[in-house]
Amino acid sequence: MIGFMFYLQAFELEQTLTLSNTNGHSLNPSATKHDVPLTTSSLGRLQDIFLYRISYTQAAMRMLASAGVLVGFCGGGGSPLFSGSEVEWLTPQSEYRPTDYVQGWLSFWFDENKRLAVAQTFQQARIAYLQRVWEKDRDLKAENFFADDKDISTALDGYAQQIPATQKVGELLLKEAALTKQLYRYAAKTTKLGNFVRECEATDLANGFLNHGNYLAYGLAATTLWVLGIPHGFAVMHGKTRRGALVFDVADLIKDAIVLPWAFISAKEKATEQEFRQQLLQKFTEHKALDFMFEQVKQQALREDLP
Repeated sequence: MIGFMFYLQAFELEQTLTLSNTNGHSLNPSATKHDVPLTTSSLGRLQDIFLYRISYTQAAMRMLASAGVLVGFCGGGGSPLFSGSEVEWLTPQSEYRPTDYVQGWLSFWFDENKRLAVAQTFQQARIAYLQRVWEKDRDLKAENFFADDKDISTALDGYAQQIPATQKVGELLLKEAALTKQLYRYAAKTTKLGNFVRECEATDLANGFLNHGNYLAYGLAATTLWVLGIPHGFAVMHGKTRRGALVFDVADLIKDAIVLPWAFISAKEKATEQEFRQQLLQKFTEHKALDFMFEQVKQQALREDLP
């Protein structure tokens, strides 16, 4: 991976040569015995770390830029949902995005049949990822979420068989929506939240956690596309005119597998927003959600067997 994301919850500019956290450790090109050297190799250790109350200098930012690190400023919660304003990204001036993936993506995007084929592949990968995560995750099994339950296996197998038969993206979207409703029904039944109705504006815990978790998934998807240099507008399912539509396509690869069950489990346990967020971030890491997104997008961008 050639770029990393940092969520900086509170920040200040200082006339020093350090990038430090609240524990007093610093990332400093001229490190003291208490400092962590800011080198290209040390940057690798910072992947997927959420740093709070960061102080940095021009020297530190110069090294981050030279390594292609993506730095973001945001409010509490690490996403637009809780910050009250859009995230502002600082793109390193010394780093160009790779060309292979965007050129490969555009080579098929203008052909409707090829876009449909990629969308179908994404949906098959989504099913496979859910099955793999639910079969592996002991915590989900402890909460009675099983990939081989009759209701789940019937829903997933039925959808998998319907995917190749779809002739239009709109038809695929309708079948995908039907699957999602079945998953909501299963999760609500398993967690004894039988009166659940999916409404984005609803104030109940399950809907709130779904919204929160989805935004975290969108952050992973946006990071994937930025690093690979593919613009957000070239969607394969969510509509060519919808802003950021490809972000939603990529986020859908992992939402059902991780966000959906933990939103219901956390609602059942009456968890706080912070507790839910930490649980979800842990599961994203445990099941390598970001790696999976990179893998799927790269495979489709470089795919040569499209009709």
